[in-house]
Amino acid sequence: MAQFTRRAKAAVAAAEERVPRVNVVLPSVSVDDASETDTSTRLRPLPWWGVALLIAATFGTGMAMIVPMAYSLAVRLEELAPGRTDALGYILGIGSAATLVLAPLTGVLSDRTRSRWGRRRPFTVIGMVIGVASIPVMTFAPNLVVLGLGWVLSTVGWGTTGASIGNWQADRLPAQQRGRVSGLAGLAMQTSPVIGIIVVSLVRSETFLVFLVPAAAAFIFVTLFLLFARDQDSRDFPVNGRLTVGSLLRSYTFRPREVPDFAWNWIGRFVFFLGLTLTTSFTVYFLSQRLELPVAEVATAQALMSALSIGTATLGAIGGGWLSDRMGRRKPFVLGGSILVGLGCSASAFAHDLPSILLGSLTMSLGIAMYSAVGQALLLDILPQRETQAGRYMSIALLAQKIPGVFAPLAAPLLLGVGGTQNFTLLYLVAAALTVAGGLFVMGIRSEN
Repeated sequence: MAQFTRRAKAAVAAAEERVPRVNVVLPSVSVDDASETDTSTRLRPLPWWGVALLIAATFGTGMAMIVPMAYSLAVRLEELAPGRTDALGYILGIGSAATLVLAPLTGVLSDRTRSRWGRRRPFTVIGMVIGVASIPVMTFAPNLVVLGLGWVLSTVGWGTTGASIGNWQADRLPAQQRGRVSGLAGLAMQTSPVIGIIVVSLVRSETFLVFLVPAAAAFIFVTLFLLFARDQDSRDFPVNGRLTVGSLLRSYTFRPREVPDFAWNWIGRFVFFLGLTLTTSFTVYFLSQRLELPVAEVATAQALMSALSIGTATLGAIGGGWLSDRMGRRKPFVLGGSILVGLGCSASAFAHDLPSILLGSLTMSLGIAMYSAVGQALLLDILPQRETQAGRYMSIALLAQKIPGVFAPLAAPLLLGVGGTQNFTLLYLVAAALTVAGGLFVMGIRSEN
């Protein structure tokens, strides 16, 4: 009997070596939590070059998405409508609303895509093309309406690209590698706008370059990812049921009772990013007020603040991700990251000089990096129906970040207007409370004690 068992194990191992390593559900396999866990542990770690391509593509998309939001749009808006702080909130909110509709759609469609280029790669290409096309629209916009249209194209395009790369990550990463790789990816997302803002501050007098440079970096790094990161031919993958209008609409939602851990994680992410987005959308105006500088002149201070944050982002992302893998625990680091962000927001609320602003900013940077890195690993750990609907659930999780992107820029001007004009003290204190609350909600996840 023992000899038979050894031969059976050897045969299984040999068969696994011959099977292409992709996270696919065979028709005869049920998708329950146990089978998903077993398949996850069978995935082999990505080689160093695969990780490098993933991180580079993440860096590029982060630069293309965040630099316009954090700097370029505010500069262009100041040219078209000086002093219209509220207009930035409306433009950012409309862009986020567009992604609310398309993010789950692209996730579901990529799960079902059957092509020789795989499931995720076609959407990476489509998103990149749309993102690049948005550059001349924003650069040469004659009014706020056209500028808003350009931003919609940008956020939908680069958002689709980033989401498809995230879906590829969900397909390929084994559990023991998620914390470290998510840490590196989180660091890339943290540093990409830092590098981007430093670079565009050097060409701030050229509006076209302010928009072009981040997009060019994204185009180069994402293209390298597309060329060399393998996405397996999906033409033989099984399809679960027929796609109808009803099933497509249902794919935008989930039942919390069926996936309670995912539900707690979703709520926590929503509340955290609601607080965070209140501040990130108006950083330029915050610095302008507190440092008493014109909007166009805050680039130097913002570049310094961003450059210094590279160190704290590295510590938070890589350190948090590595430790969470070593300890096999995610929730304490997620909660710790949210508390740090809350402390940073509180410090910023009362900061009126550059040293105080830097203290608040660096504390926030450390917390954001830790929360983002370990939070992403936690999401991958608890992702429901990973083998057949990873794109769908990753897109639903992305909504927890995108929905705040709709409401926070619209709510922020209301908070800023309390008691006068530009009440950044109240704005940052509300952000502090929300980010800490977001970390507390994640503690409701039970699959990790």
